[in-house]
Amino acid sequence: MALLPLAAALCACDDFSSGPSGQGELRWILDGKTDVFTRASSEVPDTNDFLLKVSDSRGKVLYEGPYGESPESLLVDAGSYTVCVQSVAFTAPAFSKPMYGDEQVVVVKAGDSVTVKLTCTLRNAGIRLRIAPDFLTSYPDGVLYLKSGDTRLMYSYSEKRIAYFKPGQVSLLLNDRGQEQVLLTRTLAAQEILSLSISAPYGGKAGSSVISVAVDTTKHWSSDLLVIGGDGGTNEGPLHGDDTEEVTSSAISVGEAASHVNEDIWLYGYIVGGDLTSAGATVKTSKITKNTHLAIAARASVTAKSSCIAVELPKGSLRDEINLVDHPDLIGSRIYIKGKVVNAYFGTTGLKYVSDYILK
Repeated sequence: MALLPLAAALCACDDFSSGPSGQGELRWILDGKTDVFTRASSEVPDTNDFLLKVSDSRGKVLYEGPYGESPESLLVDAGSYTVCVQSVAFTAPAFSKPMYGDEQVVVVKAGDSVTVKLTCTLRNAGIRLRIAPDFLTSYPDGVLYLKSGDTRLMYSYSEKRIAYFKPGQVSLLLNDRGQEQVLLTRTLAAQEILSLSISAPYGGKAGSSVISVAVDTTKHWSSDLLVIGGDGGTNEGPLHGDDTEEVTSSAISVGEAASHVNEDIWLYGYIVGGDLTSAGATVKTSKITKNTHLAIAARASVTAKSSCIAVELPKGSLRDEINLVDHPDLIGSRIYIKGKVVNAYFGTTGLKYVSDYILK
């Protein structure tokens, strides 16, 4: 499922009903549920940058590039299509490089509109070593390697990051003054993050101490969860002190907002434009004139009003800080924003009584 970040120039077709006979509509969305990702670490990239590839049954690529720049839909001939998404290209063992993804094959019939829901999970596996001080004392000249297939990754005694591998056999090697030995071999499954504790007794002669490698089950992260979009990275704090981790793990996606009418929620999406009072079916993306509201969507490429949430900006510091008249550079930014979902605002689902936000 290796993808190349090659952008293809395609246009979204907003008026599906006018398409030629024998064609159908193909759409795709990233699942916004809170159990989408298995936590590997806080190294989850912005979903807007995920690599998307759409191809037909003959292998012809219809779109290949960032998810955030993809069209909302494609008008396609009736047939079978493969839709793949991947957080990052992963071809060799590397530190701090979890790879999330999904692949779906769907059949589009003439006259039908098919939406592919991509549920991304961790596709590679990882190992983190915890090296005890007595091991450093017994093997001061030793070098540790993690080996997968024909490739190996040196793991220094001071390394704290997770090393990622394709699923399969991974071996832990010790090279001590030219002598190499295999300490452990383990078959790792996708979504598995293994923490290994390595120790050796004090007082043993270098190269002859008994080495202990134990699996730390408290760090076997196969069941921990991470919300889509919640990358745990550095961000601006909430205005009123809400816990940032709690916000990113409980926020509702733009696609789910319509099912939360009259509820006070945290909503997340991408700022895509404003001036929703203007005529037309798309939001204005430049030269914004109204500072009272903005539009957010599931991805930065969306401009159709019907796919956006209209967000009311109350007078005060919040409006001053994120309105698009004074801050046009915010277009394309990911935002978590707190307010009450309303059924209609500027002709689409809205968010009013906004009280807080986090920019990512």
